[in-house]
Amino acid sequence: MSLTIGWVGCGRHATQMLLPQLAPNNVILGAVCDLNPQAAQDVARHYGVSAVYSDFQQLLAHPGLDAIGMAVGPQQHEEFAIAALKRGLPVFIEKPPGGSAEGAQAIAAASRSTGVAAYVGFMKRYSTGNKIAGNVLRSGDFGDVLGFQGNYMTAPGYFTGAVDYTSFYLHHCVHYMDLMPWLVGAEIVDLQARALEHRPGHLLAHLNMAFANGAIGTLVMGTVQSRGTPMENITVMGNHQRIEVDNVINVAWHRDPPFKAEDELARLDNASDTLCWTPNFTAAANEDHKGYHALLRDVFRGMKGESSQAPTIEDGVRAMQNLERMIAAINQQLRQK
Repeated sequence: MSLTIGWVGCGRHATQMLLPQLAPNNVILGAVCDLNPQAAQDVARHYGVSAVYSDFQQLLAHPGLDAIGMAVGPQQHEEFAIAALKRGLPVFIEKPPGGSAEGAQAIAAASRSTGVAAYVGFMKRYSTGNKIAGNVLRSGDFGDVLGFQGNYMTAPGYFTGAVDYTSFYLHHCVHYMDLMPWLVGAEIVDLQARALEHRPGHLLAHLNMAFANGAIGTLVMGTVQSRGTPMENITVMGNHQRIEVDNVINVAWHRDPPFKAEDELARLDNASDTLCWTPNFTAAANEDHKGYHALLRDVFRGMKGESSQAPTIEDGVRAMQNLERMIAAINQQLRQK
């Protein structure tokens, strides 16, 4: 079954990360829309699309569309998603799902009232290492999750002119406000912060959290590292075992191995020794380890009425609520400096 989608937002992220996932999933690009006529025309030419718009309402009225995808600004996500849902068109919204939790809640309300699905681009769940970790954690072989540790850093590249951390929060930090509860398997019930602003635009925050299942967590985020280096690692702690994910592609599941030094028959034991995985980049395989392909494959399944585990707008609401809790905790710390 093919799906014809209208797309709004033809910037670099959409053209490099999102739109290339359409053809492998039997999705037809039926119409495109962008305020920048050249950007829209470039995408249209690349995908052989004749319908090009600069007004979103005109895109919505284009005949034959089954769904809408968008990667625009947070406020436009709210406005456009609600309009599409009211026309009965399921939507894919790149994160963040609105500029605030209230905006995400408005989309969720429209989704519930219309009965039409809205999906959110939390691709971190689908990054290869995180996906493996999530499957292990939910397999029953790991046991209770006791703790979470993570680092997710970036450089102050979001800032030009006056410093405003809004984009950093909305486009970077929001990922982990979704990913942490998904991995731990429980909602965040308490969040506190220590924060340091080394100089304007250079922020470091250490967050500590409690989850509804009793697990505790620590997350370090900030704008004080280069994006040219690996900047992301996760440890999920259980009882005598842990899963480590480094750079979203390297996974180690440490279990409860015996000591080897004095055992003359020591060997590697499938039942207890550490299991490791890393991708083979020499293989001639077109794999997307960041997760966009797997995410959108799942989204398109849902849009076609098939079974899907893709993040929904309800997940987006929770992530935005967590994000606003985090921002409030950081701002309180910075005001005390």
